[in-house]
Amino acid sequence: MKVSDTRINARSGLTFTALSYGGAPIGNFNGVFSEADAQAQVSQAWDQGIRYFDTAPGYGNGLSEHRLGHALRQRDRRELVLSTKVGRLLTPKLDAPSTNGQYRDIPPLVADYDYSYDGVMRAVEQSMQRMLTDRFDALFIHDCDVYTHGPAAAEYFHQAIVSAFPALESLREQKVVKAIGFGINETDLMTAAVKATDADLCLLAGRYTLLEQEPLDELFPICQERGVGIVLGGVYNSGVLATGPTAGARFNYAPANDEILARAGQLEEICRRHNVALPAVAVQFAYAHPVVVSACIGARNDKQQARNAALFESSLPGEVWDELRAAKLIRSDAPTPQA
Repeated sequence: MKVSDTRINARSGLTFTALSYGGAPIGNFNGVFSEADAQAQVSQAWDQGIRYFDTAPGYGNGLSEHRLGHALRQRDRRELVLSTKVGRLLTPKLDAPSTNGQYRDIPPLVADYDYSYDGVMRAVEQSMQRMLTDRFDALFIHDCDVYTHGPAAAEYFHQAIVSAFPALESLREQKVVKAIGFGINETDLMTAAVKATDADLCLLAGRYTLLEQEPLDELFPICQERGVGIVLGGVYNSGVLATGPTAGARFNYAPANDEILARAGQLEEICRRHNVALPAVAVQFAYAHPVVVSACIGARNDKQQARNAALFESSLPGEVWDELRAAKLIRSDAPTPQA
């Protein structure tokens, strides 16, 4: 497989490269990028053959959008696919905090969740201004889930379905965007969202990996039936499938528990027997499902980004998939590159 291999989203007709650029790191996620380093990383992704770039207002209070938009401004807009997200409005505020969660040294803005029709329209206009563009290829309703909103998730999810999604439908009709859908971290809510709407494309983060395959039950079959594409984020489960079960390994943005570490250890041992890297198996497994149009990966630096591409393109023996199935570490109905 090659980074530049492509798949087409049936509903929108958009073409996606196998690997895509995840813009969270250049929003200063878990570390600070210089402007020059951010620009250089986007250029490196382009040189690798990546042509799909994803970001969000929530990635560093618009910093990722700003940097990505400027980095892509000199590229031929017809040669790339660009997505961002809605659900947050950014407002300037004097003495606003310079940190927000894991984001550091961010602009003096405050983010408010807003899944209303008018809020979505305003958010898209804000994003266009930050990214110096007159259109997007895909827009996702972002984080209307339990992970983000806790007990208030049901209310936000309802608003996303009845208000935010109709706003995206209007933008799709106006040809401001070609594909619309959801960016959610939870399989059950993503399934409910696809069932309730006329979505084209969705971004599912961290839920289809070597450690989690629940989407095979209902979500992926529904998406295949309807022609809905899936962009997969979090193919390393936020760390443990990239590092292995090392001290401090992370799962779902928190320290991995003993059960996860044990399973990651089993996976790593099988990979070791076949002389292959665990993260290579992880990223290639994620992309093997035909409903997946792209694996979206962020990188902290140029070396990590180069390694991600090399892992994706590395040759893996078919026997590694056979042993993973025999050990019941991947499901029997999970497609693999071998097939």
